[in-house]
Order: sequence, then structure tokens, then C-alpha cells
Amino acid sequence: MIVSFSVSNFRSFSSEETFSLVASNRLAQSHSDHALPIPDSSEKVLRTAVLYGANGAGKSNLFKALQFLRNAVLKPRKKDGGTGRQPFRFGASEAEPSTFDLQFIANESLYRFWLSVDDERVTEEWLAQVNGSKERMLYERTTDHDGKVKIDGQGLRSSGEKLKALATVGGPQNQSFLATIRATLDVADLDDNLNGILTWFNEGLKLIGPNTSFRALGELLARDSKFHKFASEFLKSSSTGVDRLNVLKKEITEAELRSILPDDVLGNVLKSMSEDEDGVGVLRIGEGNELLIERKEQDRFFRITIQSIHEHERGKNIPLELAEESDGTRRLLNLIPALHHLRTGSAAYFIDEIDRSLHPILVRQFLEFFLKSCEGGQRQIIVTTHESNLLDLELLRRDEIWFAEKDQSAATHLYSLSDFKVRTDLEIRKHYLQGRFGAVPFLGNLQQLLENQECSE
Repeated sequence: MIVSFSVSNFRSFSSEETFSLVASNRLAQSHSDHALPIPDSSEKVLRTAVLYGANGAGKSNLFKALQFLRNAVLKPRKKDGGTGRQPFRFGASEAEPSTFDLQFIANESLYRFWLSVDDERVTEEWLAQVNGSKERMLYERTTDHDGKVKIDGQGLRSSGEKLKALATVGGPQNQSFLATIRATLDVADLDDNLNGILTWFNEGLKLIGPNTSFRALGELLARDSKFHKFASEFLKSSSTGVDRLNVLKKEITEAELRSILPDDVLGNVLKSMSEDEDGVGVLRIGEGNELLIERKEQDRFFRITIQSIHEHERGKNIPLELAEESDGTRRLLNLIPALHHLRTGSAAYFIDEIDRSLHPILVRQFLEFFLKSCEGGQRQIIVTTHESNLLDLELLRRDEIWFAEKDQSAATHLYSLSDFKVRTDLEIRKHYLQGRFGAVPFLGNLQQLLENQECSE
């Protein structure tokens, strides 16, 4: 779970801004089931948060900052390729490092990861395990102006010889040490701390953008009968017109596969299939269409197609290709795996623009379903949205509602509804739309613009 995330000098963030999911003690009696204990601490972390703001206020930039940090942990960088960071462009600090500070819960422990980067190098990086007010440093890394990387890995003393040797080498100047560890060493070479941290970034931190499609949706529907049933029932109960889903899985020959995929694409797919993926690769080739490759005793190839079934008349079913469904139905279907995963597994999902193509009632239903059915465990959903229907203190706590607003220098600032003194019976939605809490569009004089326009007959 994400406990807090701070960012500075990245996209629309200038000075450091913090998005905190630490539950306010003042609101302990409000939706007490929305908060879970933080390990080795008297504080709690919130299970959900919603972030509001006008278009261009910087909501999605918080998502992109977390995406940048996740990629910095998991993906190696090309030599001399820089760091890929995007500094704040409207001030004098553009040449200064961008910083990212994430506190998160993984493997029943609280960790803090700090990363500082300029255009060419990771200038500073450290990882610590947090116990109450104390931090036990696992490693510290610095990079000098000549590109030499130095690692102080005193906290890794109990790790294997390969990890200690890697700490001596340091790794590329433009790549995080965690990414170097992941690209160089095997799981058996790491201790429980590092294994748990890398697993959390890879599997426990899920980032879903406005146009993100679930990569292996068809394969999941074909393989997991419980998810298939859940997705069908959720779509039907959401009044999408879909009564159930059907998945067609057809084995194809290698010649048929090569007629669909260019040789270079197929080569890259086969190359990327590693042993930890159980010899299975999935390639999405269109809305509701996937290619499944199994590399076990012998290579096998399948084409998977998702159909939505509509009961037109009693006993008469009409199958439609998924591409024929509305944008809203497809968007909802690509979000449903998150709810299914969170019912039994643990992860933090950050969904940018959850209301994209979805009706306001569906957005609320989605969040309500999570809060009611996904209790317990390390389960969390964070969303950015314009949907004011969620501004309801019967649904959310005040500290779960956040706002993003830009100042006159075009820098984004983050703040919570808990920063305001509001009555518990206040109609939050109405007051937000009236601008009481900020984070709404400032509209110019549209009447004057209309008067200045000439319409041709």
C-alpha cells in the first residue's frame, strides 16, 4: 500500500508536494473500516483516495510521477540515454534534480524509497526500512559529476556475496540501483527485504491510465472461470446490455501466426518470454483479440477472441465482437480485473481518470463495490476524477478527498479536504462546484468572446 508520495521538479510540480494517505486521528470515528494499521506504527493508512482538479491542474502528473518512479525501479536504462525525467519548465529550478519520495507497505513492513535524478544521472538514491520513528538504512547511493556510482550497502550485510559484489561495482549512472539489482541478479541472490520490495513494485503497484487496456484480458477470462463469471455478472448488473461474456480460444499453426505478426515483432515477443512467466506470452492485437504463445515441451499458438453476448429475445443470444461495444463498456471491462484481484489479493491500484467514458453512477458503484467487498488485507484504490458524485461524506472520509490546483506560476499544489473546517452534514459536492475548496476551472469572460464572434449565414 502507498502511505505517502512526495515529488518535486517534475512536470507541473515545482517545490515538493506530498500526497499522504496517513489517516487523520481527528477522523478516527469516520468510516473506521477505511483505514488499516501501518506496521510498527500507531498510525493507519487509508484504503482509498480520490483526487480532484480542473483540467490541466496536475492530477495526472501525480500519476505520471509515480509511473516514472516505478519504471526507474523496474526497467534498465540504455547507456548514455539519460534518465528520461521531465522537469518543471516554468521556473528557475529546471536544472535542479527532480526528487521522488515514496513510503509504502510491502511484505508486512514499511519502507521508504528516495530517488533524485537530473537529466543525465541518478544523483542520489536510498532505501530504508521504517520502524516507528526510526529508519534502518538498507543502502545509500550517490553519483558524482564524473558518473562514478558509489553504494554504501551496510544494511545489505546479511545478503549474498553477489549482491555485495554488485554494490561494490555500483552500476550505470543513469539507472537506479534497484533496477541494476533486478536486471543483474536472480531471486535466490536477494534477501527477503529486496525480494519483497521488487515484487511489490512489479506486482503490487498497479497503474491504470485513461486508455490502458488490460494486457491479457482474454487469456485471463479463458483461464480463470471465477473471473469469467465475476466479469459477466458485473457487466450485467451495471446495465451495459451485456448478459455474459464468451471467449473463443482457437489453436493456430505457426504459419498462421506469422501471417498475423511480422517476423521482427514475433521475434521480440519470443525473446521477451522469460522463465518466470512460465513460458507463456500474450500479445494484444486489437480490442478483444489476443495471441497466446505457450513455450513448454513444444510451441503452441492460440488466437483468443472476446465476445459479448446480448439476449435479444428469450432464448435468442446475439454475440458481438468486443470492438463493437461502447467505449464505456470496454473501459469498465478493463477495470473489472482490479476489483477481482482486490477481492482476494493485495495491491495498490492507481487509476487515472476513472470516469473516462463511464457514467457517474457506474463510477460510484465501482468505488462502493471496492469499499464493501475488498475489506482486510493490503488493498488500496486511488483515483483521479472530475466526477463530483463521489463527493459524499457518507461514502468517503474527508482525508480521502484530495484536490490539485495550480498557482500563478503554473505549479501544482496538493491539499486535502481535511485541511478545511467543514460540518459533517455539509453538502460537499455543492460547495466544491461553487469553488469553495478551489481546484475548479477558472472560466474567462465567455460572454465577451461570444459578442466578438461573427457568424456567417
